[in-house]
Amino acid sequence: MIGSSFRADPLHSVRTMHLCTFEHDGQARAGLVRGSDLIDLSAVLGDALSAHQPMIDLITRWAELKDRVAALTEAPADAAVDAVHLLAPVPRPGKALAIGLNYLEHVQENIIGESRTVPAHQVWFPKLPSAINGPFDPIVLPRVSEMTDYEGELVAIIGQRCRHVPRERAHEVVFGYCVGNDVSVRDYQKRTSQWTLGKSFDTHAPFGPWITTADEVGDPHQLALSCWVNGERRQHSHTSLMIHDIWAQIAQLTEVMTLEPGDVIFTGTCSGVGAAFDPPKFLKDGDTVRVEIERLGAIVARCVAEDAAD
Repeated sequence: MIGSSFRADPLHSVRTMHLCTFEHDGQARAGLVRGSDLIDLSAVLGDALSAHQPMIDLITRWAELKDRVAALTEAPADAAVDAVHLLAPVPRPGKALAIGLNYLEHVQENIIGESRTVPAHQVWFPKLPSAINGPFDPIVLPRVSEMTDYEGELVAIIGQRCRHVPRERAHEVVFGYCVGNDVSVRDYQKRTSQWTLGKSFDTHAPFGPWITTADEVGDPHQLALSCWVNGERRQHSHTSLMIHDIWAQIAQLTEVMTLEPGDVIFTGTCSGVGAAFDPPKFLKDGDTVRVEIERLGAIVARCVAEDAAD
């Protein structure tokens, strides 16, 4: 499946869409967001979307369902967005992968006494499924550490099964984009050369608030990104400053593995993380973290101590 064997379905020929996953009667449902209200796509599309993974089904079957979804832009609303519990747009992705050290100023930050240089190769780690969290759900601060940190990031959602995708065609396999926070427990992250444990505590991969489809976003490398803690702006950058752009990321990943609809890619953070301050500004019980990306919206989380969350 290399070079000319790669095939992509058209993903970008439909009207702009904001697609969410929300909870109703304990069940995840797909929704179409229109300003301040939404339409229940799980109800409208019926058996086309399963109760188990409605968003992955929607992404997988987008070519056949997109016109039906587009026709709903003038339909009566089913609920107000602020009246429902928004889940992560893909509550249980098959894979959630994150690239580290992908903005130069972040590479050069002094993180817990460690100065760094640009890595020779892309640095990847997983965010494990139990870390996935809703866009407005609490971030749980673990009882075993006082070094939980924030990392505002652009998140890309894969739209189709693909392997060996050439960089120049990687844009064809992206379904859409979200706002994310690669929450990191720094002492656990730094214990070993492998970052998985420090990056995968429960609730430490919030993203959303919905998927903005790729046709609306256009070039994802032209977006401003900011992160605030308790109203103080800690991070402010631009996605044009990625060392490895999203297309290079997808090309690298698909050399190794098959990406599938609904897979999630955290594309790296910029400078301004809490560990880089002197003294460090790690997250505390009661803190509020807001990550916002131009044209995609914002996610907001209150930090809650693990003992209190229990």
